[in-house]
Amino acid sequence: MRLDAARNGLSPETGSSIFRVEQQDIANLPLGSATPLNQVLLQTPGVVQDSYGQIHVRGDHGDVQYRINGVILPESISGFGPSLQTRFADHLSVLTGALPAQYGDRTAAVVDIQSKGQKMHNGGSVDVSAGTQGHAGASVEASGSADGFSGYFTASALHDRQGVENPTPARQALHDTTNQGRAFGYLSYLLHDDSLVSLLFGVSDNRFQIPDVPGRAPVYSLAGSPAVDSATLDARQRERNGYAVLSYQASLGPRVDYQASVYTRSGQVHYQPDPVGDLVFKGVAADIRRASHAAGVQADLSWRLDPQHTVRAGLTGQGETYDATNRAQVFPADATGQQTGTVPLSIQDGTRLSGSQWGLYIQDEWHATQALTLNYGLRYDRVHTVVSEHQLSPRLGLVYALSGTLSLHAGYARYFTPPPTELIDTASVQKFQGTTNALPSDANTAVRSERSNYLDAGLAWQPAPHWTLGLDGYNRHVSHLQDEGQFGNALIYSAFNYAQGRVYGLDLSATYKADALSGYANFGFTHAMALGLETGQFNFDPGELDYIASHWVHLDHEQRYSGSAGLTWHVDPASTLGVDGLFGTGLRRAFANTGQLPGYATLNLSATHDFDLGAALGKLQGRLALLNALDRVYLLRDGSGIGVGAPQYGQRRSIVLTLSKAF
Repeated sequence: MRLDAARNGLSPETGSSIFRVEQQDIANLPLGSATPLNQVLLQTPGVVQDSYGQIHVRGDHGDVQYRINGVILPESISGFGPSLQTRFADHLSVLTGALPAQYGDRTAAVVDIQSKGQKMHNGGSVDVSAGTQGHAGASVEASGSADGFSGYFTASALHDRQGVENPTPARQALHDTTNQGRAFGYLSYLLHDDSLVSLLFGVSDNRFQIPDVPGRAPVYSLAGSPAVDSATLDARQRERNGYAVLSYQASLGPRVDYQASVYTRSGQVHYQPDPVGDLVFKGVAADIRRASHAAGVQADLSWRLDPQHTVRAGLTGQGETYDATNRAQVFPADATGQQTGTVPLSIQDGTRLSGSQWGLYIQDEWHATQALTLNYGLRYDRVHTVVSEHQLSPRLGLVYALSGTLSLHAGYARYFTPPPTELIDTASVQKFQGTTNALPSDANTAVRSERSNYLDAGLAWQPAPHWTLGLDGYNRHVSHLQDEGQFGNALIYSAFNYAQGRVYGLDLSATYKADALSGYANFGFTHAMALGLETGQFNFDPGELDYIASHWVHLDHEQRYSGSAGLTWHVDPASTLGVDGLFGTGLRRAFANTGQLPGYATLNLSATHDFDLGAALGKLQGRLALLNALDRVYLLRDGSGIGVGAPQYGQRRSIVLTLSKAF
């Protein structure tokens, strides 16, 4: 379709490292399209898993940008439940490395999702699933088109007794039930052969119980309170997100294509403590809400000047507001933090921020020779939130075809990463002095924009028709390195800055795709370190602050070696068997991240079969997934390290059976 090609032409990839995930790749995963998006991304090079569904790409904490049909989605407040479903993705690309000038803001990786609904037939499907840990899920998809109008809609619901990682090695966590609901829709109307208007929207509402740890001894005394059992606490967290994007895509003759979009997103995280239990075990029971609202515009234009040059230009602009409230119960305490009274004090802390950011870019893709393509450009960004900062960023990328099967790509990018407004902690240090929630040091809460120089180079080789091999090396020098941590009792992240950072690594990848057999394997090495703290100091003890000021420390999300692999065998047209797994040498732990967790490896097995129920009922697909088949017990976090909360163990062995019926 002409407009599909035009949309792809608006997004250059020259010089970056690119990994594509097709619809069949998603279907080959143990849970298929029900696989959470973060777990899909773990199948790509350089991606490391963490607790609470987080991922880290090439030694960055977060810094991942999500796009749907080429349009940026504003960030949501971090939590446990990703608001984006894999189910609505027709295919996706993961771009890392030295990105073209079109990509700003979050640049550790760009996840560009092309949604279903653009080339769909009338029909749909219904899925139901059941499994261990009280797992029960259901989803529906429907699509149709007529007279230039196309539509797609999907919704899903999930109930599970393991919503957050278990803080103990036990098979079943205490008080860990989750209920989650998500929906996505895409509507489009073809105005003319060369113009299209579309609307996409999504919502999510996820509720989590906070797991309990049995056998803990109370730390504080509460007047009039009976003994409290740590296995019966009732803290909870709720996360809600919604977004909508309205786009107009058109062509001005055969050489000029453009797309203009307006978007909005809102999100909220609400942590509700156990009013008694949090007080006697933590010394603070804080009811915390964080809410953000963003609205913006994006416009991109591509102009093919001649066969050698394609000029691209565009702009983004966004305004946002952020509200945080903290209604806390605490005990009075002396200068050493020791409780001096058993009657709690009520303290209310809150803030409201508003800000804006915008960016402009221009670049030229130059086919210098038949073998060499260069993409060079400039990007300008400005942000105004707790700080007002700006930067002009040059970008340069190249691809050189050494032969018909071997190509080299390389690039340089100057990056400017504004602080995530929804993660800026503006806690009032003075309000909590003299209480059991006193912060260990004073602070600078004006989180700064990160600035870095990024070099990337790699090879892509296709030694045989079904094989693709890749090698990528990267090196990044950073000023004002941004990181995030869980500080305090709520499971909500706050941003802070190191003064300097240095990150380098190597990614290796291999894929094999044939009719009956397909597979992939990835291996990554990452070294990520930082020196000195510039902001968020109130979250650190003085001893740790002094150590980080004079020592390069490992970032808490550094995993030195990591890998993923999978193999799928299409036994016959109706049956498929699959195996995949992850391994890692462990994230950081202990004082100032000086230790490392033990390594781990997990294995998943799956089988699918299409049952023919006759002409009246048609086909029914059954899918059986065995996750962590060897029942490995392993730690993602042990509760120590910079910005790390409670321990989190990986999921124990579980079984999920899914039945899918198309209509």
